[in-house]
Amino acid sequence: MIVAFDELVASRRTWINDVLKPWCVRATRKELRLAELDWHDLAGKVDPEATLWAWAWSRFPNLVHPELSRVDETRRITITLRDGSTFAGYPDGRQSRQGQLVLVDRSPVNRREEIEHGPFSIDDVAGLQVG
Repeated sequence: MIVAFDELVASRRTWINDVLKPWCVRATRKELRLAELDWHDLAGKVDPEATLWAWAWSRFPNLVHPELSRVDETRRITITLRDGSTFAGYPDGRQSRQGQLVLVDRSPVNRREEIEHGPFSIDDVAGLQVG
């Protein structure tokens, strides 16, 4: 059986949308890091930050910027961890790598001083609110 190129492309696109993306949304950080090692074989020559990690973080609505395929740094968020603790700030895209999220905010004591929270593993984040 010979498959036409356009059918091959459609099949690959279906596999990415129906299998790979949903897997990223559910996978643990450990599984995602293992997948990242072979990402070019799995997903093609695409940036893992813009695909694998963006898809993984999309399990939390409004965290990933839809046009940039990266964690949205422009909106303040509050995360709740599985242990019940909460942290607020702006995601730092430079430091938020490989399934770990770092938040930056202004100190409540000295508004000129910047403070960091994290890094927090994607596995430890139970919920997220924007604003």
